[in-house]
Amino acid sequence: MKEITLNVEGMTCEGCEKRIQNVLMEINGVENVKASHIDKKVKITLNKDVDINTLKEAIEDLDFQVVE
Repeated sequence: MKEITLNVEGMTCEGCEKRIQNVLMEINGVENVKASHIDKKVKITLNKDVDINTLKEAIEDLDFQVVE
């Protein structure tokens, strides 16, 4: 298992968190997702290697911004 934490701007509510969690859970290799609009972070647990750019693009396609 590997855990990645991304800083994400634009989340304003639990609905935003759910949208991100749902889209990331559809990616093969993603085991668990916990998004927090308060912390502006998304913690992703992977059960196999997943390209980080795939994760970022999925979030950005929802009109949120992943910041370094």
